[in-house]
Amino acid sequence: MAIKRTKAEKKIAYDKKLCQLLDEYTKVLIAVADNVGSNQLQEIRRGLRGDSIVLMGKNTLIRRCIKVHAEQTGNKEFLELMPLLVGNVGLIFTKGDLKEVREEVAKYKVGAPARVGLVAPVDVVVPPGNTGLDPSQTSFFQVLNIPTKINKGTVEIITPVELIKKGDKVGSSESALLAKLGIRPFSYGLVITNVYDSGSVFSPEVLDLTEEDLMEKFASGVSMVASVSLAISYPTIAAAPHMFLNGYKNVLAVAVETEYSYPHADKIKEYLKDPSKFAVAAPVAAADSGAAAPAASKEEEKEEPEEESDGDLGMSLFD
Repeated sequence: MAIKRTKAEKKIAYDKKLCQLLDEYTKVLIAVADNVGSNQLQEIRRGLRGDSIVLMGKNTLIRRCIKVHAEQTGNKEFLELMPLLVGNVGLIFTKGDLKEVREEVAKYKVGAPARVGLVAPVDVVVPPGNTGLDPSQTSFFQVLNIPTKINKGTVEIITPVELIKKGDKVGSSESALLAKLGIRPFSYGLVITNVYDSGSVFSPEVLDLTEEDLMEKFASGVSMVASVSLAISYPTIAAAPHMFLNGYKNVLAVAVETEYSYPHADKIKEYLKDPSKFAVAAPVAAADSGAAAPAASKEEEKEEPEEESDGDLGMSLFD
């Protein structure tokens, strides 16, 4: 016969277990467990068995244990979990990939009927079609203003009807009708609300970001830094190439408008004096792609494309 432990003994065992988990794990998923039954929770535990542990308990007990653990070990990183322990929540300690664990948890959702008084987590739409109900049941549809017709001795819904909106409470008529139609519109399971990883707390949506998303956001941030730096004339690494290029353009513009000159400016001035050289550069560049050409035209091809690239005022001017 198993010895029944007292409440004090259970608390001591719980504290010991939680402190052990805090020592072993650095990643925790915070999950809301509203409307999750014990059997469903056992299924989730079995699905995560191996590298993850689901721990439920009273929030006050968990807070006290985390606080004591921080005082004893000096590790205050887990104190970031304290503000998140609100409502019916549980902790999923894991050593695996956070995204994979969240996806595994999401698999264990079960359908639930629309009970009276529940707050609808989603919109409930009754689809059109034959309900299989006899004409004596039309009173339910009339109360809810659902258009129907009698077809082959049964009630048929003509158009789809939004019966319950997200956030509204389920009424007795809606609950009875959905039960008669055999519709279980709601599904419940553990919902991950926050993610803790080595002292950092963030939204679970972050787990959906790919490397491409991160690179895009990084590039966007660098672009914004460069734009601000250029606007206020403050040098940064992001803005330095643009500042050098803009400065060079200014020097080149001054050289073109004045008698001051240097090698690259001489080329630009030469083009401005004789624009026909722009037309000469194009066919010479095309001839350069041929299989064979005379030695004289090879020398010309080496010179002309260089002048063409200088003509765009691009970065090649620094060569």
